[in-house]
Amino acid sequence: MDINAMSTVISQGKIKQQAALSVMKIAMDTATQQTNDLKKMMEQSITPHVGGNIDVQL
Repeated sequence: MDINAMSTVISQGKIKQQAALSVMKIAMDTATQQTNDLKKMMEQSITPHVGGNIDVQL
């Protein structure tokens, strides 16, 4: 294998690694955002005062 071919293979490997790393970062950011959104939903759903009293008039 000559130097030019080796250089091309190494360069392509680096590009693939950078692309994989970028995709992983996007996935991690998405997971973090989804976790934060889920926490907010859980906090908002916990309202102990709602539904505790019922006013009934006849």
